[in-house]
Parts: sequence; C-alpha cells; structure tokens
Amino acid sequence: MSEGTPPVPDPAVDALGVGDEVEVDAGPIAHGGFVVARHEGRVLFVRHAIPGERVRARVTEGGAGDRFLRADAVAVLDASPERVEPPCPYAGPGLCGGCDFQHVRVPEQRRLKAAVVQEQLRRLAGLDREVTVEPVPGDEDGLRWRTRTEFAVDASGRAGMRRHRSHDILPVDDCLIASEHVIGTGVLQGDWSGEKAVDVVAPSVGSPVVVRVPSGADAAPVVTERVAARALSRDVDVSARGFWQVHPGAAATFVDAVLDGLQPRAGERCLDLYAGVGVFASALALAVGEGGQVVAVESDPVAVAQARLNLGSTPWVHYVQGRVDHVFGVESTGRVAGPRRDRRRAAPRRPHSDLPPSADVVVLDPPRTGAGKAVVDAVVALRPRALAYVACDPAALARDTAYLMGRGYALGSLRAFDAFPMTHHVECVAIFEPGSP
Repeated sequence: MSEGTPPVPDPAVDALGVGDEVEVDAGPIAHGGFVVARHEGRVLFVRHAIPGERVRARVTEGGAGDRFLRADAVAVLDASPERVEPPCPYAGPGLCGGCDFQHVRVPEQRRLKAAVVQEQLRRLAGLDREVTVEPVPGDEDGLRWRTRTEFAVDASGRAGMRRHRSHDILPVDDCLIASEHVIGTGVLQGDWSGEKAVDVVAPSVGSPVVVRVPSGADAAPVVTERVAARALSRDVDVSARGFWQVHPGAAATFVDAVLDGLQPRAGERCLDLYAGVGVFASALALAVGEGGQVVAVESDPVAVAQARLNLGSTPWVHYVQGRVDHVFGVESTGRVAGPRRDRRRAAPRRPHSDLPPSADVVVLDPPRTGAGKAVVDAVVALRPRALAYVACDPAALARDTAYLMGRGYALGSLRAFDAFPMTHHVECVAIFEPGSP
C-alpha cells in the first residue's frame, strides 16, 4: 500500500450496529457528556464512562458507513478512582437522559467540564487557556438544585422523564436534581391524563406553581424571584414559563461575575443584549446611575412587558423589543436582512432608531446557538471598552471568541460555573477588551 493511501475498512468492524457490544478504552471527554473511544478504527461516543476506564460499550445509534457510533458503557472492566455509584436509580444506560455525570465524583465533574471548555477554545478559537469550573452555592453536593423542571406525561397520565435521545417517557418517583419544593408539589404522583407535559416552578419567593404545557408564557402565572448579589439586591417578576436560571444561586453569581468583570462607571452608556426580564440591566443601571444610560434588547414580548414593570423606578433604562440581529439591522447569518422569497438583493435593514451610536460596556447573553458573526460585528462597531459574554454553550463561546479576536478584541478574564451539576452543561462569563492580553 502506498504512503497516504487510506486503509481498507474491515467489513466485520464496519458492520457494527445497534445492540452490538465491544470492549473499548475510554478516551478524552467531549462536549455533550460522553467520552471518545475507538474500536478498530471506528469512533464511538460513549456515555456513562470516565476517561481512562476500560468498558464494555453497547452501540445505541449508528451503523455501517456512519462516521461515528453512539454507545452506552454497560459494564466497567477497569474503573476510574473518580467513579461513584449514581445516587439516582434512573441514571444509567437506557434510562433518564437528564443527567450525564451521576457516576462521577462532583469535583471530577467540574474538571471534566473545564477540559471541555479548554478544548473548545483551543479547537475553535486557537486559544490556550486554563479553566477552573467554580461551584455555585445552593445545591446539595450536586443535587436538589433545579427550581424549574418540565416533566413529560406518558399515555397513562403519569409524569416522568424522557430517555436519552428518545421520545420515550420513563416514569419516575423522584428526580434528585429537582429541588425538594418541586418534588413536594406531588407532581410525580398526580394524574395528568390528556396533558403532554407539566412544568413545576419553585420560585425563591412564594409557593411553587404547577403549569400545564403547552400553556404559553403569556398564559402562565407570574412568579417572583429574588436576586441577592453584591451588585444587585431586588425582587424580579418573571413568567413561570419564561426564562430564568434554574439553579438557585445562578442569577446572583452571574450578576456579580459580569459586574466585577465590566466595572461599569457612573455616567456610562451600557447595552444589554438578550436581556430577558432585566436582571443585568438592573445591575448596570445601579452602577451607572441617573447620569448613565442602559439600552436593553429582548425579543420576547412577555419578558419585555415584565422588564418594564421591574425597571419602572429606573427611567434611564430603555427596553427595545426585537431580535438582536434585527435591531442591529443584520441577519444572524451575517447576510443582509430581507424576505427569503425575494431572490433579489434586499435593501439593507436599518438599525433600530433607539440603538445607541456607541456603548462603553456591553453584556451579551445569547441563546445556546451563540451571538454569531453578524451580531459580533455590530457590537464591535459600537467600540465598547469592555464586553461581557455569558455563555451556556462552550462551542458557541469559542466560535464567538474567534470572531471577537479577529476584530481586535481579546479574552481577558474567563470564569466557568457549575450551574448544572450532574449534567454536562456549564456556564461561562468571559470578559473581552480591545487589545487586552
């Protein structure tokens, strides 16, 4: 065989399919809660394993010709010292898909998440950065932290959780990451016949509420959440079906991380993008005072209405309702905005008239998909002296970091938080400054 000629696939190996079991060595952790393993040249993404272990993996998805296979570790042949017995009886191969790491000691979970953030920054942004994932106060050794939980309902009317990457519903008697207040409503013992799902919200102020899904945010009750941060201490009203951080310590932790990073000054102009019900806007308003200005952009009309009520005592905060990319006059893909049905080049969309011509500091708290190149370009054009990026997805953070670096901004501080223990999710707060080291 000449040099550079790809090897001929082994037909027996390529025939691996769902249900087949193979012994593999668990390689590095990857984004998504699995480890990367290889068997005779095939790549397997294996759940319920820990890097360095040898496991027997059962293929759960994929077959001949696929670039990779998904698998579960159904037996551990050589266990890691970081392995523990999962506290939840529903956390395991073929069971609930909500948790990824119940088989891993909590400190090691954080090291694995840090490795994922580092790898994404290295691969997508070309940036080497040490990362430490910090705990968030309010859970019980990684359990009983989820204050907002949606339970699926099966054909018999019983509430439960969906199996991993499946629409199948697993009835459960408890969810150990859900708060005691959520479980205390009796939702898992109720008869929910005729419903598709049911939401339980245990706010930090007042009693828990149970909401039948698919009630929209405008039809759901309003609950009160208390933010007790150094930079902000206040109650905030939010729809029970609207966005709110589910870990009880998350909102205060992120507010302080953002404000510590930005250090907003009296009289400055601030921009809060993907602003929700106004938590960051409230903290920024206190920091800049009446001589400053905060412009917040949010697309959800219910959140905007609640934010305007929440911020009624700070008239120097102005809310703009609309998608962030549309408010800037761009599409999130970076293309000029215009109707899809019109094949001709559309006239450029003008930025919203209430958008400031410049900003001293910017908060970007985008959805899981990230802000994207066009929004990053628009933000950089405002020439902020500092930008805080709140990221719930390491890959999106890394992609947008690359865009920012390409436009003269560099990553200053980076903090990562374990706001979703037992799962692969991690929240990051990154501070960017022009020309910073």
